[in-house]
Amino acid sequence: MLTKRENLLETIRGGTPDRFVNQYEAFGLVFGDPLMELAGPQPEKGGPPIVNGWGVTMVFPEHVPGAFPVHDDEHKVLKDITKWKEVVKAPPTEVPDKDWEFIKAMAAQVDRNEQFLTVFGAPGIFEQLHYLMGMDDTLINFYEEPEAMHELIDYITDYRLRYAAQIVKYVKPECILQHDDWGSQISSFMSPAMFEEFLLPAYKKLYGFYKENGVELIVHHSDSYAANLVPYMIEMGIDIWQGCLSTNNTPELIEKYGEKITFMGEIDNGLVDKEGWSREEIRKVVEEACRRCGTKYFIPSTTMGLPMSVYPGVYETVSEEIDRMSKEMFK
Repeated sequence: MLTKRENLLETIRGGTPDRFVNQYEAFGLVFGDPLMELAGPQPEKGGPPIVNGWGVTMVFPEHVPGAFPVHDDEHKVLKDITKWKEVVKAPPTEVPDKDWEFIKAMAAQVDRNEQFLTVFGAPGIFEQLHYLMGMDDTLINFYEEPEAMHELIDYITDYRLRYAAQIVKYVKPECILQHDDWGSQISSFMSPAMFEEFLLPAYKKLYGFYKENGVELIVHHSDSYAANLVPYMIEMGIDIWQGCLSTNNTPELIEKYGEKITFMGEIDNGLVDKEGWSREEIRKVVEEACRRCGTKYFIPSTTMGLPMSVYPGVYETVSEEIDRMSKEMFK
């Protein structure tokens, strides 16, 4: 029997896996790096809003998967993109060595024979833009103020590169799980041409830096439609697209791009992670996903960006049903 790590590699390389990679099982996720705390902190679920290190007011309502920025006129950080240099100040990326001890101790507990030591990253470059100015202003400014947007993206990318340098120095991860949502359920937020102009160069720099400094796998989370962006994902160095919704026609993507990128998802949270969920519903969705997508270049998983669920028990039940499908499809 292959280890979880070996089974993942067989899956993404088109080899001979002996079972499905079950959601996040092959990723030894570690948290608590001091730079994320400086850029955060995150509000408590159901608790009061907080102001993070970028000056963004964040709130975490009940029954949603994560915290969100507040963008009314009172709280929006950047109201005029042409004045971003006067307003936007990135958090520090230098802290005392001792502040890294917590995440280093967590990393030491990961069995690297079984799992890839994986560092979590959020928000992404696009998300940082709309955290600062709101989604509407962000998308409008790509058209109306492209020069200022390029400058701000460069500023955010430089910050992420300084951050990455500290991560590889202190944690030495083998894998990065980076969040950056690039679309809705049915469409990308921007055209492929605009994505290529604004975001592709930034991520080529960031993911290229990680790959040059010992990171073997780039896992990018975008629980969205982004089938039209897959060629750029491949170009920027993504190994696994996590959060691939069923609206992307995942089997078609596997057929077209499977030798270059692996698709992790297809089990949409909106179908299974809901009030009143049942094992019967989850079983049906999981079985359909596994049979549609097959056993190579595909990792069945809920589309949520971490090994968890909004409603208790959903993630674990999905995992049990994936194990059931492994017994049926790997004989």
